Amino acid sequence: MSVINIVTNMPVIRPVACMDKLEIIDIAKKIDTYETSILPYEDCCTIFLPKHPVINPDLEKCIEYEKNFDFELLVDECINNIETVKSNSLNEYNSIL
Repeated sequence: MSVINIVTNMPVIRPVACMDKLEIIDIAKKIDTYETSILPYEDCCTIFLPKHPVINPDLEKCIEYEKNFDFELLVDECINNIETVKSNSLNEYNSIL
């Protein structure tokens, strides 16, 4: 996480970073996302998961990769594909936390 914080000037939101697995599972069950999260289908996490994840990244390599990455293209794509979903369950979710 520290290397990511160094190479980006964008905020990285990590809402469950300070929670343990059981706390996260408990929240998922309360907001009815747990059953979906354990389905045996490939999702973006499993599809893009490297076979050998780097647990001690080289800062210099990360800086170089960040310099060569076209963020503007991704930002434009995100903006052009915005979808608004309205929900009335925010109060329900906040009461769980």
